[in-house]
Formats: sequence, C-alpha cells, structure tokens
Amino acid sequence: MKKELLIASALVSTMGLAGVAQAATATFSGNHRVGIDADDGDGAVGTKAALLQSSFAVSVSETTDSGITISSGFDVAEESTSGAGGGASSGLTLAFTDGSKLDLVSAGNASGSHDVSIPGSAGEEGLTVTTTNTAPTGLDFATGSTGIGFEYHTVADFMMDGFKASISYSTDTGATKTATPEKEGHWAVGGTYVTDAGDTAITLGAGLSYTDWENTGTEATNDENSTHIGISAVTGDLTVAVGFADGDRVGKTATYEASANVMKAGVKYVTGDMTFNLGVVSGESKDSTTLGTPDTEEDSYDKTSASVTYAVASGVTAILGFTDIDTTDEDAVVDSASNGSSWYIGANIAF
Repeated sequence: MKKELLIASALVSTMGLAGVAQAATATFSGNHRVGIDADDGDGAVGTKAALLQSSFAVSVSETTDSGITISSGFDVAEESTSGAGGGASSGLTLAFTDGSKLDLVSAGNASGSHDVSIPGSAGEEGLTVTTTNTAPTGLDFATGSTGIGFEYHTVADFMMDGFKASISYSTDTGATKTATPEKEGHWAVGGTYVTDAGDTAITLGAGLSYTDWENTGTEATNDENSTHIGISAVTGDLTVAVGFADGDRVGKTATYEASANVMKAGVKYVTGDMTFNLGVVSGESKDSTTLGTPDTEEDSYDKTSASVTYAVASGVTAILGFTDIDTTDEDAVVDSASNGSSWYIGANIAF
C-alpha cells in the first residue's frame, strides 16, 4: 500500500510538472484603494461614504517558434464575461516580430485607442449625475463596437518617424431587432504622432469612428459617429494637455439620439514625491428620446477637478482630491443633487 501511494504521488507530481512546462506565461497586477468620499450636492443633504475598491488583473502570453506573441487577460475582481468591446476580459492579441499587433474578439475601437490622456483629479470623488443628462464627459463618447471584430495596430514610425496608426472593424451580433436599437457594426481609424520641440515632448492624437445602429421602429436621424483630436506637451515635470470631440451618439439602455461635443483640458506637475493635477471638462448635448426627431434643448456638464498625491512608499500613494460639478438637463437644472462639490481622501496600494 505504501509503495502504491509513493507511485501515485510520483505520477501526480510528474503530471503537474509537465503541465507547468507546457503552460503559457502568466503575470498579474492590481491595486487596492481605500478612502472616504464626501459629497455636498446643491439642495441635498451632504453624504459621506467609505470606498473600498480592488482590482486583480491576470495577463497570459506565450511566443511561438516564429516569434509571434499570443496574449490575452482578464480581471478577476470584475469577472466580466461580456462579449462587447472593452470588457474586463480581453480577447486575443497577436504581436508580430515587426512590432505590429492584431487584436481579435472584443478588440475595441481604433479611434478610442488614440485618445490623448488629459490630466484630472486622481481621486474617486464625484457626484452622481442624473441619467437623463446625455452630455459627454470623455473624448471617446461615441466609439462603440461589437465584440465580433478586429483592431490592427501598425508598427511604430509607420510611414513617418513618430507616427503610429490603428484600424478596427466589427460586425453584427445577430441580435433580434426590437424597438430598442442594437449595434449592427462599426469601423474606425486613429493615429498618434509623437515629436520633440526643443525640451518639450509633444503627442498629437486623433480618431474617426462610425457605428451603425438598427431597430424595428423609426431609425435615428444619424448613426453614432465621432471625431476627436487632442494634444499633450510634456516639459520636464510639467504636462499640459487639451482635447476636443464632436459627434452623434445613440443610447440603448435609455433609448435616445443626441448631437454632442466635449472639451477637456488639464495640467499635471510632479515635484519630488508629490504630484499636482488640475483638469476641466465641458460637455454639451442635444438629445431626443424619440429616434428620428432631433431635439432643440440642451444638456450640459461642466466639471473642475484637482488632486494632490504623495508617494508614501513603493507602491503606496496617499490621495486628496476635489471636484466641482455643474449640470443642466433640457436647458434647466432638474436634479440639484447632480450639482455641487465632492472631496476624497484615501490611499492606493498597487502591486
């Protein structure tokens, strides 16, 4: 009996080692953020809440004999199984030996991939804006895609020094069309150009996206489409960035169509272990809950945010953030709780 147990243990160990030898390479990263958010909406009772946020991301990759790297990944904390582009779980990425890449399944949108990063508060503060306000807050507000498609990224220095581009396409999921609109497909292009002007590093990003929506009722006047452009300048420890996006968007959960635009600007300054951020966002939207009927009244969203972060130790950052928000819905303030200020104090532990 003892010999049988030893043989069984050896067999299990051998199988385990064989499995490890044949496994793809896996790495992980994540963070745990702990803080307090204090909201003070106009005309509403001030509230405070403890915010505990965690993420744990796993990346898996392996390189073939020909030099092509195949990779994917997922976020354990969110455990997303979404088939739409941009979910917590990613599809497959093929990285070729020349430096180009091809994303397959839940690939995303090439226009959104080239949004320029605009500084803003690093905290988690912010009031909840009424869901009927469709004013955009990000440059990628109309860059939808389905999960059935691809995104191709060119090599660096494509066609010219400092330029890199992407193209993406996705197709119909076959979902039954009802009165609620469904995505039929999308195409998009985007590019980023990086250059130096003396001691300043300049990044210019732009993109164009078109997403087709269909239903069994009246169609939207315009399908979802957008263009965006942004520029960032880094001189030493100072970063200044600004971006603008304009287009038409379609909403599914709350059916609507809207003509919208947004402007973002921000500044970041690093001195020693401290980082100062300041950012502004201004979005406008004319929406209609009746597809095919443009609206004349406007939703607006204006936000000013700032933060100070301090590197306490390796991977540990203390955060103090502040945000002030001012919104209107259909040319009037309809929810005073959507307007006001918010503070955040906390710490982030990354690994």
